Amino acid sequence: MYDQLKLDNQLCFRLYTAARLVTGIYQPYFAPLGITYPQYLVLLVLWEQDQQPVCDIGKRLMLDTNTVTPLLQRMEKAGLIARKRGTEDTRQRIVSLTDKGRAMREQAAKIPECLSTGIIDKIGSVDELTAIIPVLDKLIDGLKQSDKR
Repeated sequence: MYDQLKLDNQLCFRLYTAARLVTGIYQPYFAPLGITYPQYLVLLVLWEQDQQPVCDIGKRLMLDTNTVTPLLQRMEKAGLIARKRGTEDTRQRIVSLTDKGRAMREQAAKIPECLSTGIIDKIGSVDELTAIIPVLDKLIDGLKQSDKR
């Protein structure tokens, strides 16, 4: 009668579980670097383009500023990034990589390949893995649109 309320019928549960398990696969690669998955995401954004305002990093990661700020504070204490006041708007905080943060890029360069290989070993094919990327992108775009109410 209430099939819609069965856990096995929940798309959200599958997405949550997949995200949690994928994040868990990363942990052995992050441990030697001393970073967490969210810190890795911030580093990815800064490796693409250094010296960004906090709000831009938050937008790129689809996180609120009050979620990103404590994360950045921990990264600053670890010596990975530096935050300084903006020159045009002193209320703005500009985040830039330190030498340690830039050097970590070389150490992290193999992580995506290791992760892909680890997942492919479990599901069987590169094609299956890459086929879900456009579907997930479409889902994310659709959810972002509905979130703008």
